[in-house]
Amino acid sequence: MDSITLKNYRCFREEQTARLAPLTLLVGENSTGKTSFLAILRALWDVAFADRVPDFREEPYDLGSFEDIVHNRGVSHADTPDSFEASIVISAPYSEGYAVDFHATFKSYGSAPFPAKRRLRGKEIWVEENVNEKGTTLSIFSIQQNQWEAVDREYDFLYDSDYRLIPIGEIPWSVVQELQNAGYESRLPSGEDIRKLDKLFAFRGKHWFPIKWNTESRPFAIAPVRSRPRRTYDPIRPARDAEGEYIPAYLANLYRGNSDEWQKLKKSLEDFGRKSGLFDDISVMSFGKTSGAPFQIRIRKWGKRRKGVDRNLIDVGYGVSQALPIVTDLLRSDVPQMFLLQQPEVHLHPSAQAALGSLFCAVASQRKQLIVETHSDYIIDRVRMDVRDNTAGLKPDDVSILYFERDDLDVKIHSIRLDEMGNVLDAPPGYRQFFTDEMMRSVGF
Repeated sequence: MDSITLKNYRCFREEQTARLAPLTLLVGENSTGKTSFLAILRALWDVAFADRVPDFREEPYDLGSFEDIVHNRGVSHADTPDSFEASIVISAPYSEGYAVDFHATFKSYGSAPFPAKRRLRGKEIWVEENVNEKGTTLSIFSIQQNQWEAVDREYDFLYDSDYRLIPIGEIPWSVVQELQNAGYESRLPSGEDIRKLDKLFAFRGKHWFPIKWNTESRPFAIAPVRSRPRRTYDPIRPARDAEGEYIPAYLANLYRGNSDEWQKLKKSLEDFGRKSGLFDDISVMSFGKTSGAPFQIRIRKWGKRRKGVDRNLIDVGYGVSQALPIVTDLLRSDVPQMFLLQQPEVHLHPSAQAALGSLFCAVASQRKQLIVETHSDYIIDRVRMDVRDNTAGLKPDDVSILYFERDDLDVKIHSIRLDEMGNVLDAPPGYRQFFTDEMMRSVGF
């Protein structure tokens, strides 16, 4: 995702666009919409790539009903909009060198937000879907003499699910019959219409919008407070969750069943542990030889001359158990394409916060996208220095700092860039004003 545009969503009233990068840092005061920003990114992914109605109450983001989500200035009900809008732009390497624009308009449907309008627009083709109580209308446009013109006519669909959306990224009409067989009803175009549309769309394989995105790699959201450590764990089937509850079982399963992968991950975890000062060694202690035996996660710190005591995870600093889910999720081999992180610095010493900044740079340099909400200057400064020193190969344009600034009852998002020396560019006057005031006070001004 290269950018996102919001309008009438939560505290974002005016239409505004924010630049996204492989590593995007969200900064600003509390209650300025940073968590809402993360939530809409996942919701847009669901609508655009998974063709499903998003759940705005799914953990770790519970935004409530439509009335809680649409912008409300608290003046009168008549002043409340009947919809909110969001759009994203995706470009290379996922769309063969040109930008693809996806736009969604959400309206209330049984008190929950529903994508009543979707638009997918590429280089030459624009498909727009509008949903109302009568069904779905799909309109197709193409670029003719630098103007968008309707192609032939509109097509109407009726579908049988409140949660499944027509896959507008897989039209034209070579897949209309597949939709009908899957439970959709439609007034099918004629054979001649199909031939004309297929030719117009330069149909390639299944997708006429060539978005190279792994649709199984849904953005993974990590909660601001992770699970508490336990003295002993029972084996479970590890399925990813926002709080990292599954991490101990995931590590134990690797240890017991995939030695090569365990050793690889163990080495990466210990490398981060040493750089951050959190630990030098991590291990799994099993209380039995079967896969169903309980186990512990053990942590060790080394002294200058000898290794320290091997301790249970619950008996070391709370920062280790809070950082371990984040670091494991970022370092495991089957990482998602996009991470949405909230306050990863919780319970961490400044040196460990800085080490997280370097880890973010390293992961983002591997064609992954990290959107990180943070209040840590140590993370931001480490990212700036790593860009300056080219530590992970991350370029200035690969980093975006989004500053959320309160403006009366609304919030404005400022897109801030870095130069090759890691200096902040285009920062508004209010950015870091608090820190400047504190520094002036500390020296007696």
